Order: sequence, then structure tokens, then C-alpha cells
Amino acid sequence: MPILQARIHTARATRYLGQFCKHAAAMGAGGHTSRMHLHTTMARGEVHVTADWSDTSGTVTFTPWGRCTLTAADNTLTLRIDATDDDGITRMREIIDRDLQRFSRRDPLTVSWHQPGTPGAAPFGPPAP
Repeated sequence: MPILQARIHTARATRYLGQFCKHAAAMGAGGHTSRMHLHTTMARGEVHVTADWSDTSGTVTFTPWGRCTLTAADNTLTLRIDATDDDGITRMREIIDRDLQRFSRRDPLTVSWHQPGTPGAAPFGPPAP
């Protein structure tokens, strides 16, 4: 099961956690689909999105790709993606990166993805175009 983690230093960790989870819930409720987030064509209904959150933690499930857990603490937003396969991790990362970039236009966030438990591993950069 592929896993990626990211720690984002921001004074607005709680705000971004709530904003991302609310947006994901709207995506899952039919407001729009993840297809609108990706540059590749996807069949409608390929992914089902659900979200559950509080002020300090959240879980967004992208069925069948996997899930993203979020934790907000003082000045850090921590993200963890647990995917069913490499394709799922890529798709979820693209959606999360694109949404967080859009939400933070005034004060851009830096998201550096890493595989947990790999000391000195190079971070995962933005998805390839």
C-alpha cells in the first residue's frame, strides 16, 4: 500500500484543513467531481469522495483510490495519503496539491511529499504535467 506524507508550515492549518474537507464533501455530494480537478479524462463515477472532519483532524476518502488524513496543530498541517496503488496515490496527490494551491493563492503553501520511514529520501515534487 503506497503512502505519502507532507508537513505544511502555516499559521492557518485549521482553516486549510476545514476548507479542503468541506470542498471534498461538496465534491462527493455532487457539487462537482474529481474529474474537474484532473487534466486526464475520467469516467463519471470512477471515484466516490466522502469527508469527515473537526477543527484539528479530518479524513477524506477517495473510493477506490484510498484516503487522505489531515491533522492541524499550532503552525503545521500534516497530510498522509494511504493509497491502494500507485495510480491512486498520484490521482489523490494531484487533487490535494491543486486544491491547496488554489486555497492559498494569497499566501502560497509549500507542499513537499515524502514516503514515511525513508530517512534522507528525496521529497516527491509536483505531479508531472
